[in-house]
Amino acid sequence: MKITINENREVVDRIRTGLQKRGGYCPCRLQQIEDNLCMCKEFRDQIADPEFEGYCHCRLYYKQK
Repeated sequence: MKITINENREVVDRIRTGLQKRGGYCPCRLQQIEDNLCMCKEFRDQIADPEFEGYCHCRLYYKQK
């Protein structure tokens, strides 16, 4: 398993700015709950699946098989 940052610098900068403004909570989620802290629970659950390949919801991270 390999997790990388999105290669699109504009996307990365936008998401990181949102993370800073929201205290580390995913800018793509409305609720500021522990499950939405970056790296969010949804993506952690997805990467636990050895068959999953793709981006997290906000497209900051990418998991390769």
